[in-house]
Amino acid sequence: MARMVVDPITRIEGHLRIEAVVENGTIMDAYSAGTMVRGFEKILKGRDPRDAWAFTERACGVCTTVHALASVRTVEDALGISVPKNAELIRNLMFCTQYVQDHVVHFYHLHALDWVDVVSSLSADPQKTAQIATSISSWPKSSPKYFAAVQDKLKAFVASGQLGIFANGYWGNPSYKLPPEVNLLAVTHYLEALEWQKEIVKIHTIFGGKNPHPNYLVGGVPCSINTDEVNAINMDRLNYVGSLINGAIAFVEQVYIPDLMAIAGFYKDWAAIGGGLKNYLAYGDLPTRGYGQPDYFKFARGAILDRNLNEVYPVNGRDSQEIKEYIEHSWYSYSSGEASGLHPFDGETEFNYTGPKPPYEQLNVEGKYSWLKTPRWKDHAMEVGPLARLLVSYAKGSTEVKDVVNEALGRLGVPITALFSTLGRTAARGLETRLVAHWMKDFYDELMAQIKTGELSTFTRDRWEPSTWPATAQGVGLTEAPRGALAHWIKIKDGKIDNYQLVVPSTWNASPRDPKGQRSAYEASLIGTHLANPEQPLEILRTIHSFDPCIACAVHLYDPEGKHIHQIKFE
Repeated sequence: MARMVVDPITRIEGHLRIEAVVENGTIMDAYSAGTMVRGFEKILKGRDPRDAWAFTERACGVCTTVHALASVRTVEDALGISVPKNAELIRNLMFCTQYVQDHVVHFYHLHALDWVDVVSSLSADPQKTAQIATSISSWPKSSPKYFAAVQDKLKAFVASGQLGIFANGYWGNPSYKLPPEVNLLAVTHYLEALEWQKEIVKIHTIFGGKNPHPNYLVGGVPCSINTDEVNAINMDRLNYVGSLINGAIAFVEQVYIPDLMAIAGFYKDWAAIGGGLKNYLAYGDLPTRGYGQPDYFKFARGAILDRNLNEVYPVNGRDSQEIKEYIEHSWYSYSSGEASGLHPFDGETEFNYTGPKPPYEQLNVEGKYSWLKTPRWKDHAMEVGPLARLLVSYAKGSTEVKDVVNEALGRLGVPITALFSTLGRTAARGLETRLVAHWMKDFYDELMAQIKTGELSTFTRDRWEPSTWPATAQGVGLTEAPRGALAHWIKIKDGKIDNYQLVVPSTWNASPRDPKGQRSAYEASLIGTHLANPEQPLEILRTIHSFDPCIACAVHLYDPEGKHIHQIKFE
């Protein structure tokens, strides 16, 4: 058996290394390693809790708003602060905006090229591509002339001796199955999505001042509503938000979902590949009756074990016996010992790396091999993300989720068990985008109704001043990043942060083994996968990309002096 190394995994945020043990072209074992150093928790110690969101939001340039949301919630939970209804609705709109933009970007720009052969599209008949496009969608940009123009642009890339943004792909790999005309359709929409995605995030700039990293505020949102004031959220801005939402719904319904279903139809065999773990965790989000009532979230909260959709277990972020982080295979140390697990309220971030620099020639997988810790829920390895969210909501009886999921399964002619796979994970992301786009319109309509009644409050000063705080307090903020369950934990002492811990989606999915030897989601999902061409491990990319890895918020490096630390040169 040989060990195959893919480092770095590209088309992701951050740095991820996968080592796969391959025998006769089939993956027998796998190891996932985050290759950056974690340290955000150290940055926050001793700071004002009300400022934490501004630091944590910058853990990543992709998961921008959700870290800020988790942060303000954890402070509000610790101090007993409830936000006004308008603030909750605006937070929901910010949340939905990120989901729709992020999922579209992931499908087209980070994951589609695992299924779409760009070079094959050069031989497509634009007339046939147009016929396919009009048969599956009413999207107006579907003429033969339009597709021919895109094809000519690609041919110009090739004639110049390079493929531009499409360079270095595994084009021609036997695992590609789409006909040239469908490849041309997907590549065309890849380019359209690049233009479209920069429009939807304007909602962040309207309510949060900018994108990425819009502003947040403990106690509400940092924007005032005054329909007649030029420097506030006025009717012009609110109407513009409404038009952006309608445009997002149109793009998702007429471009993303038709493309997803068309491509999935050629890869039904992947409904039996890449399933990995059988356990799923979701914190849920999008409150409709206040953040303190998770039973009324649009995305449900809960845990599923052994793919049993007949039972969903409750999840409590405060329970010290539920969520623990282990470090036996991570470059950290605990004062209580290597094999112990710590609840994030008592979490420690102490580096423990003494090996060669860098430590990546070949990982010592019997020892420590990642900068990611290993979180577990009641000592179970859990998958988080769009699939987990849909499964938990589906199992808890959400009519909206069940209708969308069952319709898609029916169109593809596959059972619900097909979701437990690489294809299912990819489909789940698209299906929840469809749900979220319409929920965003619901939240917008509710906000407009609030404003029409004269309810304009977006912030509460209740318990804002440190003089009103207890000497010690602790809280947890739970949310769902696009990539899965995200939570921040805080301990406050004498008005300052005494301890702060982040457990992020890719820490759950990409972490190394735990003390029991249990693989995490990435590692488990690769077992049994056959490689058509081991020199081009396209199948590894397909499954890993189906999780939409975002390693930047799972591991961090910080130098308070701003010094140059290391340079990596690619040749």
